[in-house]
Amino acid sequence: MAAQPGSTGYNGEVVASVAYVHGRRSADVPISDMHGYVGQNERLLWVGLKNPHPDLVTRVGEELQLGTKALEEIREPHRRPKIIDYGNVVLVVAVTVEVEGDRPMFGETQLLIGDGFLLTIRRGSTAPHSTLRERLEAAPDLLARGSDYIASELLDLLVDRYVQAVTRLEGVVENAEQKLLIRGAKDSDIRRLYRQRRDLLRIHNAIAPMAEICRRLARVEMTAIDAHARPYFAEVADRVARVDELVSALRDALAFAFEASLMIGQSQQNDTTRRLASWAAILAVPTAVAGIYGMNFQHMPELTWEYGYPMTLAGIGLACGLLYWRFRRAGWL
Repeated sequence: MAAQPGSTGYNGEVVASVAYVHGRRSADVPISDMHGYVGQNERLLWVGLKNPHPDLVTRVGEELQLGTKALEEIREPHRRPKIIDYGNVVLVVAVTVEVEGDRPMFGETQLLIGDGFLLTIRRGSTAPHSTLRERLEAAPDLLARGSDYIASELLDLLVDRYVQAVTRLEGVVENAEQKLLIRGAKDSDIRRLYRQRRDLLRIHNAIAPMAEICRRLARVEMTAIDAHARPYFAEVADRVARVDELVSALRDALAFAFEASLMIGQSQQNDTTRRLASWAAILAVPTAVAGIYGMNFQHMPELTWEYGYPMTLAGIGLACGLLYWRFRRAGWL
């Protein structure tokens, strides 16, 4: 959606600024008229900003009558999820996760839940909220429930994207497992494995706090959160916990695959060591005999015997054959 009237100079940053009456779309609202929707029961203002300039955030915040502390929080990007209750508004910061190639990309979505309005600010996230907006506009009864219900739907949408990201990474982890188990761990594989486990740890740090945030929204009384909306946040908390468990399972799978590859490598090294030791023992027989007869003493057994040489060779062959049979039977060769 193009910039709204009154948002001159902020093209592309104001994604949407729409008013709803009884859940039905009413009008696009310019920034200068946003203050008229604060505290309304029958009307709802849903404002969406994407990578906004701090001046735009300040202007919108002043129109929505946010306090100084709230303005300071929403002007700056955040790396970790958080929730702050300012009394008249509740700020929820969620870290978004998207996968590009085989690497996760992180952004943030801020939800400012107020009486009669909902402000969303996206930074570094490419996936829009337009699909959710269209779905809710097709069901006015849902939009009429208020900004807190829409916030729960937005958080649920973020969880859907967590699932998509983790599902894509699941395929990456399975490929890594197959390579480690088939050909063992090479230097490049170890570096890639460390990077993948590091990425999964960052995803865990981004997702895990969201479960506690949603539980707080479901259990703690807040002015901006209606009691009827709390069960929706509880359901989102359960979904976040399940996704986080899947992330932990993928990290464990990489750890187990690495341990298995090390065990396979050690087993192969042991096999090689046993083979070398077996052949060394077999070759030690002719080496010892040749060493004894190479000492050049005048009086040595069987030096003048006609069959001494072939009998010595036969004895060497018999001893080597016996050793080979024993090592073969023991599984060393």
